[in-house]
Amino acid sequence: MSVLNVRSFLCRGLLVLLAALPLFASAGQTAHQVVQQTTEQLLADLKANRQTYQSNPGAFYDALNRIIGPVVDADGISRSIMTVKYSRRATPEQMQRFQDNFKRSLMQFYGNALLEYDNQAIRVLPARMEDAERASVGMEVKDSKGTIYPVSYTMVSLNGQWMLRNVIINGINIGKLFRDQFADTMQRNGNDLDKTIDGWAEIVAKAKQSQAAQASGT
Repeated sequence: MSVLNVRSFLCRGLLVLLAALPLFASAGQTAHQVVQQTTEQLLADLKANRQTYQSNPGAFYDALNRIIGPVVDADGISRSIMTVKYSRRATPEQMQRFQDNFKRSLMQFYGNALLEYDNQAIRVLPARMEDAERASVGMEVKDSKGTIYPVSYTMVSLNGQWMLRNVIINGINIGKLFRDQFADTMQRNGNDLDKTIDGWAEIVAKAKQSQAAQASGT
């Protein structure tokens, strides 16, 4: 796969990642309904405000955070990335700081991919229940050339509300990428948790590069 194709692949993949994040979940909805309805809601909002967002990235990131913040299992994602080895050492202040940095860095690095959305066909597949509180929801994104990009969302039910825990894009586990990058950075930083948390944006950038390398087969 060429560098250009890898970049295109990542843009589509990251678009779908962000499309699934603002899961405006409500009690009583199935995991499939949450993904279907909120994806439609997000893309409708983007269509209505694209010009504003393109000229004012700050407003775009604020809007994404406002939608995404309450519905992502930020605590579960953060602890999964840190793993028990590091999360049990973290203070509540450190965990909150990491969650804030995690969401902010995702918006900054991946937000532009969403602005590149150009009416690609999106199909949400039926949910596959793993147990009463965990499900996988598949999605297919078809580009203008007919290429299909598969995505799988790991959903967890917390207090009756389905929330996002992880994303797998074309076989690439995003959570595992971040987890590996976090562990590597902790080792390089001499197990300095504060330094790793404060440098999370750099970790995300490296995870993005690693994803590109995996997509290209290098």
